[in-house]
Amino acid sequence: MAKTRVVVVDDSALVRSLLSAIIDRQSDMECVGAAADPLIAREMIRTLDPDVITLDVEMPRMDGIDFLAKLMRLRPTPVVMVSTLTERGADVTLRALELGAIDFVAKPKIGVADGLQLLAQEITDKVRIASKARLRKPAVYADGASARGCGTALPPAAPVTRLGRLSAEKIIFIGASTGGTEATKEVLVNVPPDCPAIIIAQHMPPGFTKSYAARLDGLCRIRVAEARDGERFLPGHAYIAPGGLHLSVERSGANYIARVQETEPVNRHRPSVDVLFKSAARVVGPNALGIMLTGMGADGATAMKEMRDAGSYNFVQDEASCVVFGMPREAIAAGAAHEVLPLSQIAPKLIERLRSTVGMSHSRV
Repeated sequence: MAKTRVVVVDDSALVRSLLSAIIDRQSDMECVGAAADPLIAREMIRTLDPDVITLDVEMPRMDGIDFLAKLMRLRPTPVVMVSTLTERGADVTLRALELGAIDFVAKPKIGVADGLQLLAQEITDKVRIASKARLRKPAVYADGASARGCGTALPPAAPVTRLGRLSAEKIIFIGASTGGTEATKEVLVNVPPDCPAIIIAQHMPPGFTKSYAARLDGLCRIRVAEARDGERFLPGHAYIAPGGLHLSVERSGANYIARVQETEPVNRHRPSVDVLFKSAARVVGPNALGIMLTGMGADGATAMKEMRDAGSYNFVQDEASCVVFGMPREAIAAGAAHEVLPLSQIAPKLIERLRSTVGMSHSRV
């Protein structure tokens, strides 16, 4: 089997050496080149035609985001970002995902050598995923929006509509991993302002979900924030599991509330979709609607089947629109899906389903 050919782009000689060594230790991949800046990388990529690129953000002569924007326009290639775990690093990394990067690794600010060795498994896993991932068309931004800035998103595609009287009992649950930041965004920007509460488990490390929530909050008609332990889930709001913590739903009298905990990882993840979806099956039952989006692995698949068995109605993203068709495939195999849909159809079908439940509730009055 041919090895996955990787080009490393980083202005630090130490990081280039470490990443090259980590990649070359794997039997199924090799580092075919290492570049100190994007201009050197450009020639290297043209000559070597790698399968995957690892890309730093802050580099001389051209930063990683500007380079990524040009790369995705002229020579689309799977990219794994290697960005520093800072607030600015989080913002820039999210912009990279919007531009088409497959995933990212958050490298430490200090103790880089030891830190990267500890991240070796994560780095190589993400290179493997990237080598098989489906490149998607980058997000479209209005004229004048820079690659480096957050840009100005085009207006959401769906018209502004309201669902009318909807029981606050309804809650929507979303699970996602690789490719999920953009997939979740596409769902959220297309739901109306009176949508039931939406609770999201997206595989992300600490330090990134706050920036992600703020980014979505500026684009959506609903409010979006990190979930806080003990808060009540409200219609017209979306709640994102904080990176590094599990999120689940509990009942408190007539209300649903958030439980945010630092318990053991589940399926190697924290937050875990399994944890969220199991609580949905146990606590919300037939008032839940489940959505499984793009991602590697099987996290959430069996729990989504538990949701269906408890009366939930479930949507699963189809293979053609997924960056990685792992979690959706496993959910379908588990018998968890009612509908398997292209990403662009999930929000419209969700709204249609919610409208039908409003009609049913009115007919019983």
